[in-house]
Amino acid sequence: MSERIVIVGFGPVAARLVEELLPSVRSGMVQLLVVGQETEAAYNRVMVAELGVGRTTSEALALADAADLEAAGVEVRLGTKVRRIDRARQHVVLSDGSAEHYDRLVFATGSRPVIPNLTGLNPDPSGPVLPDGVITLRDLKDAAVLRSAVADRKRVVVLGGGVLGLETALAAAEEGACATVVHNGPFPLGRSIDRGSGSVLTASLRANGVRMAGNARSTGVETAGPGGSFSALLLEDGSAIDGDLLVLSCGVRPRIELAEGCGLPVAAGILVDHRLRTHHEPHMFAIGDCAEIRCTDASCVACRTAGGPSGLVGPGWRQAEWLAEYLQVLARGGQSAADSLEPLAAEKPGVIVLKARGINLAVAGDNQADPWDEELLEAGAAVGRARRQISQWADPEHGRYVKMTTRGGVLEGLVSVGMPRTAAELVMLFERSSELPADRSLLLRLDGPDQLETGGANNDPQRTVCRCAGVSAARIEESVVDGCSSVAEVSKTTRAGTGCGGCHEDIKGLVEKHFQAAAA
Repeated sequence: MSERIVIVGFGPVAARLVEELLPSVRSGMVQLLVVGQETEAAYNRVMVAELGVGRTTSEALALADAADLEAAGVEVRLGTKVRRIDRARQHVVLSDGSAEHYDRLVFATGSRPVIPNLTGLNPDPSGPVLPDGVITLRDLKDAAVLRSAVADRKRVVVLGGGVLGLETALAAAEEGACATVVHNGPFPLGRSIDRGSGSVLTASLRANGVRMAGNARSTGVETAGPGGSFSALLLEDGSAIDGDLLVLSCGVRPRIELAEGCGLPVAAGILVDHRLRTHHEPHMFAIGDCAEIRCTDASCVACRTAGGPSGLVGPGWRQAEWLAEYLQVLARGGQSAADSLEPLAAEKPGVIVLKARGINLAVAGDNQADPWDEELLEAGAAVGRARRQISQWADPEHGRYVKMTTRGGVLEGLVSVGMPRTAAELVMLFERSSELPADRSLLLRLDGPDQLETGGANNDPQRTVCRCAGVSAARIEESVVDGCSSVAEVSKTTRAGTGCGGCHEDIKGLVEKHFQAAAA
């Protein structure tokens, strides 16, 4: 008898889970129902800004085709909400009034944008009301609004100094719009980078046409535009930043309401164990932005210091792949067979990458300490454990900055601005927990004139090019040898570049390198 699995949510992580479960659907071992609130099937939400400035198409963002899935035996309900979950009867009650049974239920509800509590906005998460000219840039409709503003070279105000906000402002400015970033603190990405890199990054953003308004606290929005649309962002000091479109980029919060409403334990996200099972309910699971891995074992060191959901698509995809195997083994061999699988592997610390025309930023780990902060350098040092060491280099005039935080020669944190080859090498060393060369300046020379002429030194074929999908340079080169001649073809074959898009230039470089060698 086949098991009926219901997936609540149809974003990128749910799409990967569906894809991995398809063989079992086709064989009849699994019945699968996917409920998506949007009227479109899953698409790459991270790349919505690229769509909004006209650099990609909605077809290129698509991650699933509802008709193809239906033909394969998957039941897809688009434009439908799950109103509530009846755990006792194992039913989901849908917005169309129907009730669907499940043997296993997977929460893949993702996250929702944070709406700041500003005069003129309704921040109610269950039904935010935004005036015309105010968007969160989370869906295809928002992308269309941004596309119209950019095409007409209007004034775009971005509230929030995170990576997505900066990338949106940079792309809009590059395409001819007047873009302004408004953020708290003296520099953007304040929770992730240090003062030196923040100052260099701010100067680089301005050099690339983005207006920066730092140390700014917003209090409200003015809607004096045509038809009551957005006209200005009001600040605490009494000033205002005029604009035609306001993009809210103030972070996201996991969608946990359904799980909380049916009595499941939640924190920042839906609490799950190392097999992605919700606490006290083995028939229910959570993956992606809504899932917080924190088991009930008080002796588990990893969970004792664990944070909330990562908010990154790569970890969500790896969760989906692991859960698909677990569910299929469960359906085929029962609980004992499923429990024999190794638990989901712990994620490595995340790497923040900002890549745009003229700007390259990479951040990972702890990089707040400065070379003279003795207290921070000694923190964590114990008998037999080395103290932290800081190597730092800055060239603000040319938009370059590098900091390396090491312990025993191994990277614990890094930040690099304007040094793409150095950044790539440092990220690879960080992900592998490799020891840095004793002479740190060797790494800086990767961006020197001699290395620029030869293409740099980071030619390791096993290096990870796409962190979201975990695809190596060797795998991409193999796909090119097999006939892929564009980024889109490589992405279709290997999944590289289907996440945040930050590796597109690297993929393009590998494709071009292959064909240049062939021509020679």
